[in-house]
Amino acid sequence: MREQGRDPGSEDLGAQVEAAENRLRQASEAAAAAEEQAIAEIMALEADLEKERQASAEELERLRRAHAAELEREREAKQRAIAAAESRLGEIEAQAEAAERRVGEAQRQAAAAQGSDADVEARAREAAATWLRGQVEALRREAAGQ
Repeated sequence: MREQGRDPGSEDLGAQVEAAENRLRQASEAAAAAEEQAIAEIMALEADLEKERQASAEELERLRRAHAAELEREREAKQRAIAAAESRLGEIEAQAEAAERRVGEAQRQAAAAQGSDADVEARAREAAATWLRGQVEALRREAAGQ
């Protein structure tokens, strides 16, 4: 009779405990699964972050190399421009020196020509004076003969 004499409330209580234990186990399993999923997502995000960091570092290095190459090309272009300008300056200086030599020669020739003009003028005066003397002499002879 004792078995039959059990309290119907205690069966109810046992079922409730068992149901609560089942719910607790399910909640615990769900929490463990959620934790595993969260850990997996965190690990995936960390892996993505690391990939992005690596990609950023590689891009930064690529940009640095490209910038350095561009600077080197600019330096070389500047050096070529300076060399061309120096070469052109040398040509201009050589032309200026040649022009100065030609001007000096022209000045010497002009001075020589002026000197010869003076010689020619002096000879012309002398010739004119000689002719005038001859004329004066001729006039004297004519006057003496009359």
